[in-house]
Amino acid sequence: MRRWRIAGPMLIAVTLAGCAGGASLQSDAAAPPADLTMPGRWMLTAPNAPACGMTFTARQGASEGTVSPEGGCPERFFTSRRWSLRQSALTISDDSNNELAQLGYAGDRFEGKSSSGTALTLAR
Repeated sequence: MRRWRIAGPMLIAVTLAGCAGGASLQSDAAAPPADLTMPGRWMLTAPNAPACGMTFTARQGASEGTVSPEGGCPERFFTSRRWSLRQSALTISDDSNNELAQLGYAGDRFEGKSSSGTALTLAR
């Protein structure tokens, strides 16, 4: 019985701590304007890494498509092959559909983090 007096409050505290992790990227990010078109050349930047050009392609009006990274991309972004834009979140994935980054719309660019936690900016 004594064990439950200690374990019960600890379990509640751990559970609540998980809920207090902050709002998701999607709820914090502004919605992209309706006329935003992803196709074209974008620059991916990360701290302490060179900028990396990435060409996004898709059918007109599509919310997903392909990515062709140029050389010198940080982390594993040289394996970028797919993108999808759902609500206010842009997801970049590799050829095995592993998520490389999730970015939220921030004015004229996207900002977020790689799957390993590196801060990223994607801008024209």
